Amino acid sequence: MLYELAEEYKFRILAMEVMPDHIHLLLDCKPQFFISGMIKIMKGNLARQLFLSHPELKQELWGGHLWNPSYCAVTVSDRSRDQVMAYIEGQKEKEKRK
Repeated sequence: MLYELAEEYKFRILAMEVMPDHIHLLLDCKPQFFISGMIKIMKGNLARQLFLSHPELKQELWGGHLWNPSYCAVTVSDRSRDQVMAYIEGQKEKEKRK
């Protein structure tokens, strides 16, 4: 679903790791996109698609919301991009060790 959104809104997913309770993403998008706007687009579209295909989820979630309203977003340069990619890719292995 995220890759479909990326194509529709013209951004690229450089790295992604889906964790049990959150998602790590490294995106490349045009500067006219506000980070908060991109987050709203992703969270809103994903929630709508999941609720349409799995309506039972809405009753199981507290308050019927899929996502917590908070998020962490940082900007990276070409020099720090590799570090962020390595961090994201290492998260699944870190979760397996728990």
